[in-house]
Amino acid sequence: MSIDPRVALQSLTSALEEHLAASVSRRGDDDPSVEAAYLAIADAFEVYEEVLYDSYGEVTPLVIYEEDEDEQDDEDEDLEPIQG
Repeated sequence: MSIDPRVALQSLTSALEEHLAASVSRRGDDDPSVEAAYLAIADAFEVYEEVLYDSYGEVTPLVIYEEDEDEQDDEDEDLEPIQG
């Protein structure tokens, strides 16, 4: 990849700012603009991490959190009320 790490960092910063703007103007729990901004952060971070490593052999202490569907199902089951 031939992107300068500073350019990738600017893209990541812009993605974070867009996520904040989308969050502030959220229109409900499943607002597609918030989800799109969330995914843009993940994409921009992956590019930044890759070019940072390619250019300087460095990584960040950050990890993209990916929730497994099975884990989500287990969590949903944990939230069900106990009937007695």
